[in-house]
Amino acid sequence: MKLGKILATTAMLTLVAGMASAEGANIFVIGGKPDDPFWSRVKLGAEMAGKVAEAQGGSVTWLGPQNYDNLGPDAAELIRQAIDQGADAIVGPDWVPEAMDPAFQAVVEAGIPLVIYNAGGIEAADRLGAMNYVGAVDSKSGYAAGEYLAKAGHKNGACVNTLPGAANIEAFCAGFNEGLAANGGTGSVLQLPATAFGDATAVAQAVRAHLIENPTIDALFAIGDQDTNATISGIQQAGKAGSVFVCGMNFNDSILANIQAGSQACAIDQQGYQQGFFAVSILNNFVNYGVTIPTREILTGPGIIDAANVALVIEGVKLGAR
Repeated sequence: MKLGKILATTAMLTLVAGMASAEGANIFVIGGKPDDPFWSRVKLGAEMAGKVAEAQGGSVTWLGPQNYDNLGPDAAELIRQAIDQGADAIVGPDWVPEAMDPAFQAVVEAGIPLVIYNAGGIEAADRLGAMNYVGAVDSKSGYAAGEYLAKAGHKNGACVNTLPGAANIEAFCAGFNEGLAANGGTGSVLQLPATAFGDATAVAQAVRAHLIENPTIDALFAIGDQDTNATISGIQQAGKAGSVFVCGMNFNDSILANIQAGSQACAIDQQGYQQGFFAVSILNNFVNYGVTIPTREILTGPGIIDAANVALVIEGVKLGAR
């Protein structure tokens, strides 16, 4: 029995030593800017999956733009940086296809495995020759918000678009308007310059002015958690609290507090942590072991957070599960 234990231990040590000495997968992940709350959650998921890659001799490198003023070209440059730095695999969102697709095509042409995540959908993965798409369907996320607000009795809505030209954001707004229309409402878009994204003062002032100019609007949809808080501030500044209801993409602690307090109707959850975690895990297993996932469209949303389940979500956040 003792000999058996020794042999088993020796075999395990040999296996571990082999794994440690093997050259693992060096995976590069293109994501959002450092102070974007949603993308910090995606980054955490990628880093957690990266712990396995590191244990196998590999690494995960995160590349993100400093701002979103020139999103498509800047992101394309990051993709090319990943190629130049010897990436074994690349993860990226197809935010602005006309600017980014040539860079993604260069990835595939170089024989580097690619996973599209967060933006672009399975359509982008098919078009570019990527292995999988991981994320929500952007139009369905917007649709869920429009449907939710319309069914709650709010029939005239506007999507607050602070990143015009980004394909996923345009799809959010189009889906929102479709969700309203399918349930007896009407939708429009309040379009701001990209420099307004995350600028609480600019967004709040624009929302305030828009509501005063369009007094029949009773629902708003914001495309990110920072802009959701600013949108709520604009509603309050316009004297419309309690009569204009807001739903927004993603969530953080303040968003959950808004929902608990009743100042926000709902949040659309696309589970950013899972996007980063799954995308990196898929590529790490493929590069190291040739493992593929036959379900090429791996959906992480949309999910709806509202007064009915916000307490449960908060508990999940405390435990690190959300």
